[in-house]
Amino acid sequence: MEVLKLELTDNTPKVILDHTKHEIEFEGDSRPEDVQKFFKPIMDWLDEYGEYLKSAGDVTLNANFKLEYFNSSSAKYIMDIILKLGEIAEAANVTLNINWFYDEMDEDMLDAGEEFEDMLDVEFNFVVIPED
Repeated sequence: MEVLKLELTDNTPKVILDHTKHEIEFEGDSRPEDVQKFFKPIMDWLDEYGEYLKSAGDVTLNANFKLEYFNSSSAKYIMDIILKLGEIAEAANVTLNINWFYDEMDEDMLDAGEEFEDMLDVEFNFVVIPED
């Protein structure tokens, strides 16, 4: 299993999926032209990671979502990722921390995180990014 890193672009977030540190991070804007092509390697990695964790013992997984914007197509995949993380946590006895970062002036991003939390029945930690 390898760490998956995707660089930030104008249309896609920086993504770091690190099985050695048990950290997942999405940062930036998510509005890829081909949403399925962008998210497929991420979903495949999560499937492999779920199998990897079954023999890893007690693990705390930190999933950090530092998104500034995402379109509706990306929202579906973000929901799928959070659902998958919940499934992994249950199957592998993992402590899951979903950290939803939002700018203190961006009520839309806070609302989006709260909607995901309600719809998916997964507890989020809401983290305010203070204005400079």
